[in-house]
Amino acid sequence: MSYYQDLADNELMKLVAKQDERAFSILYDRYNVLLINYFYKMLWQDREKAQDFMQDFFAKLIEKPKLYDPSRNFKTWMYSVANNMCKNEYRKQANRSNTSYGLNEQTQVADKQFDMEKKTDEQVFKEKLNEELDKLDEKQKSTFVLRYFEELSVKEIAKTLNCSEGTVKSRIFYTLKKLSESLKEYSPQLMQIFLGLFLL
Repeated sequence: MSYYQDLADNELMKLVAKQDERAFSILYDRYNVLLINYFYKMLWQDREKAQDFMQDFFAKLIEKPKLYDPSRNFKTWMYSVANNMCKNEYRKQANRSNTSYGLNEQTQVADKQFDMEKKTDEQVFKEKLNEELDKLDEKQKSTFVLRYFEELSVKEIAKTLNCSEGTVKSRIFYTLKKLSESLKEYSPQLMQIFLGLFLL
């Protein structure tokens, strides 16, 4: 097994294309948690849906491994496929609801219900941040999640989303501006921890 663990992702994918189960197992172990976290952030913090989408991604990997181009960075390609899966889900949800991306109006409720004494609580801030992320345009949200939750570089995000690095930087700037405005009621300390660091 150690032989497989030492292989690069693209080498593992060549073996997966030959129906090598051990190679697939290594890839699954490397990326299943990252994918669940990505889908969780992109799909309204629905843990069960994130789990389903992660499993669906790997099922597709087994069914059609030759869709992967070995010359591409596997991680970048993986996020590109995952992003397209989220786009498809947004379209499905939009068809079922009049609200943007199928968001329930409940996500816009209770803004005023936070206890004033709890505004400095990190958990409450994180919940509000997630709520605000769900209100973002799909391109802004995916860029933000890939940069600050998945920690991809600007170059990797550009390749994942098939856009220029300048576009990525622009989306990040305007997203941070929106979030800073919508979260300004929270303490400067929390803003600095969760948003100030993002400007670096």
